[in-house]
Amino acid sequence: MDYAIFVNGDWHDMSARDRIAVTNPADESHLGTIADCTADDVDMAVQAAAAAQPAWAALPAIARADALRKLAALVTERTDHLARTLVREQGKPLDQAIGEVGATVNFLTHAAENARRITGEIIASDNPQEEILIRRQPRGVVVGLTAWNYPLALAARKMGPALVAGNTFILLSHEITPISGLELARLVKEAGIPAGVFNVLTGRGPVAGAALVSHPQTDMISMTGSSRAGVEIYRTAADRLKFLSLELGGKAPFIVMDDGDVDKAVAAATVARYTNCGQICTCAERIYLHRAIADEFTEKFLAASRKIQVGDPMANSDMGPKVSGPEAQKVESMIAAAIKDGAEPLLRGGALTGEGFEKGHWLSPTVLEVTDNMAPIMQQEVFGPVAPLMRFDDLESALTLANQSDFGLSAYIWTADMRRIQVARHQLQFGELYINRANGEQVQGYHTGWGMSGTGGEDGIHGFEAYFKKQTTYLDWSA
Repeated sequence: MDYAIFVNGDWHDMSARDRIAVTNPADESHLGTIADCTADDVDMAVQAAAAAQPAWAALPAIARADALRKLAALVTERTDHLARTLVREQGKPLDQAIGEVGATVNFLTHAAENARRITGEIIASDNPQEEILIRRQPRGVVVGLTAWNYPLALAARKMGPALVAGNTFILLSHEITPISGLELARLVKEAGIPAGVFNVLTGRGPVAGAALVSHPQTDMISMTGSSRAGVEIYRTAADRLKFLSLELGGKAPFIVMDDGDVDKAVAAATVARYTNCGQICTCAERIYLHRAIADEFTEKFLAASRKIQVGDPMANSDMGPKVSGPEAQKVESMIAAAIKDGAEPLLRGGALTGEGFEKGHWLSPTVLEVTDNMAPIMQQEVFGPVAPLMRFDDLESALTLANQSDFGLSAYIWTADMRRIQVARHQLQFGELYINRANGEQVQGYHTGWGMSGTGGEDGIHGFEAYFKKQTTYLDWSA
């Protein structure tokens, strides 16, 4: 199928444009093609979004929220179709894809609930018969650049609060996993959201993405992706001082203290390392073990890793394929380099071949014992089913090792000691902490990274606030 783009409430056949093939990572079957949009296509979408924005912003916020509730209901109705679309284009197991559709609904409904949380302020003036009023106004045209690991949920995570705030929205659906974003556009049209309010383009970041970031009529860029891409966006947006919210890479430390619940920590580490083939920015990317429990944890974690069933994601295996051939090759090369540099392979997984794996991009879990915290496997984001383990002696050394990173997205610690928890909370240089639990943020929280993990954040009232600019009025009512 040749997919069109969705602009100004209608589908536009871009067959004259270069096309990008979309394939199933499990069997490399052809799913269709998408348009490789150009700067002219971007301008068409921006003009539509800019024209629609004043009327959309003029609606009461509750009316905008009602539109999102209709969309959420349609997403719920099409759960099976959307989940199977996600499996085919991204490769996650079906139950995890159903979970992503559920997360999409949660993002939309929570955004709708925020309609009645839009507030202003009245501040006392230093002058008599005068008040200072501050009100929130939408930024204008918001661009959403999403990653390929959760293409549907990330689109909703950005477009929901953007639309409730009164902005219009342009989604660049990632070229590896673009179909779910286009399916969302079908439901937007069915929900009756006005033309131009939500638009979907397809294409590559260096052309379509760069054109969206640099366009003089786009006002905010909300991006989830790699730190490398975030730096490029930062540079491009600087010329016009665009407002940026960048959720970038992670290298989450997973610390288990000597008083941590080892069985629960092993179960959490297994989820936090292998869910979605390790393709989650908050995944446990490096595991630090107190020497007192290191042997026990390692034995149990190896047993859990060996039980991971890799296979057909439609059959609800534990782990599906990597999203693409280049991504799988990157992970395999990182494993090989780590072993060459001295890491001990406790479980040498990696590329799978043979019966059932003749096609597709398959990796099995790899567990490494590491002694050098500055080794690339401990410093660079793997984004795959590779778990490097390293031992430490005390809390101070664990926190030092954890903080030796350019990334600052998420971190984990397992301990029953409240003093240790408080020390860790104050010293860990990460925007999101998981204490005695696996990963998985909630819509009312705030998902934010520090350092090379980004600027700004998503979710909750703090994430919602990003989609507004503020206007201050000094009102003299003495006349």
